[in-house]
Amino acid sequence: MDIETDGRFGNKRVHNRLGPAHGAASSSTSGKVCIHWRAGRCNRFPCPYLHSELPEVTTKRPNHSGGPGGHVWRNPNSGGGGGRGGGGPSKWGRGPGGADGGPRPRPADRPCRFFLAGDCSYGEKCRYPHTYCMSDSITLLTPLQGHEKVVTGIALPTGSDKLYSGSKDGTVRMWDCQTGQCAGVINMGCEIGCMISEGPWLFVGIPDAVKVWNMQTQAEMTLTGPTGQVYALAVGNELLFAATQDGRILAWRFSAATNGFEPAASLVGHQLAVVSLVVGAMRLYSGSMDKTIRVWDLATLQCIQTLSDHTGVVMSVLCWDQFLLSCSLDQTIKVWAATESGSLEVTYTHKEEHGAIALSGMPDAQSKPVLLCSLNNNTAHLYDLPSFSDRGRIFSKQEIRAIQIGPGGLFFTGDGTGELKVWQWIIEGSQTK
Repeated sequence: MDIETDGRFGNKRVHNRLGPAHGAASSSTSGKVCIHWRAGRCNRFPCPYLHSELPEVTTKRPNHSGGPGGHVWRNPNSGGGGGRGGGGPSKWGRGPGGADGGPRPRPADRPCRFFLAGDCSYGEKCRYPHTYCMSDSITLLTPLQGHEKVVTGIALPTGSDKLYSGSKDGTVRMWDCQTGQCAGVINMGCEIGCMISEGPWLFVGIPDAVKVWNMQTQAEMTLTGPTGQVYALAVGNELLFAATQDGRILAWRFSAATNGFEPAASLVGHQLAVVSLVVGAMRLYSGSMDKTIRVWDLATLQCIQTLSDHTGVVMSVLCWDQFLLSCSLDQTIKVWAATESGSLEVTYTHKEEHGAIALSGMPDAQSKPVLLCSLNNNTAHLYDLPSFSDRGRIFSKQEIRAIQIGPGGLFFTGDGTGELKVWQWIIEGSQTK
């Protein structure tokens, strides 16, 4: 995909928030971090405040890559494997703020809430940071504005030079990755529930159907069968899965003879709407409003286990290495590992202060695994894995509902106002040019 990865997106250079003027921070005796430096706009030389974050406790990351392949992610918006397997709880939550990692560090100051709402009257004189993130690991490249309601899906089809986004405003928008401008709008005429891409295929979940486009051949088709909104989509074992409002999971198989998708199965078991899907190691995992996760064998399409440890809606599921991760409105992220018998059990529970909405895994600038978890208080937390050490927070006007990984350290988020943001991972302590 033709996205610039030298620190630019749409011809906007990465904003340098790293490193003070020489001698400024070291000579500071205030012990306070410059809020203007945090916001990326300090012009004082020398500055009496620190141009670096206060040191935090760090822990050595256990090495459990399981082989030369390293950590493998798999979620509906990224390629890779995933899977089941053993693993002990000793690997999890050992960072600051984890269950066994000692006291939780003091949370970073929040940005100005009026800035986040777009109406701070103090401007540069504001005592609170004017920034959308509190982290030395990522930087905001540019916002993409156009949708009028919540963004429910973001996709990057293989071979396309466009970023695609879907929204409850009933439109699919195409964004030019060179200019950052909207390059086209498809009016679907109904709310979009989800969107994914797999190879050249773009799949869009809408009420009572799935719309399909092949971005290389321009082929277009509509898959019928769902009842109600399609909330999640996933691809695995040459099957397309759609999670529906009535609790079913429908499956289609691609037919080379017809160059289309033929109905393959209907997976029944959930009592309420299915809202999340992920495929890993010949298993399909589904999270539902009935507060359960079901495990389906991709070879037989039979349910082989039901996980009932969550006490709220299971909003997102994700495979990482040999583990399944899930998050819920019950304010927890759970890590599941396989026992000797092959069944999954909770090996670690990370508690949040708000309901968790979406999970996404990605490598940072040094290829270390990081978990991004959005919450229903309009923030998203970044965590190292498996320690759950805090890597920072993202702030938005409304809840972040969609997350998509891109090439070259890029990732994208979409929130409840309809705004997309383009982010990039940066190496801490160095300058991005």
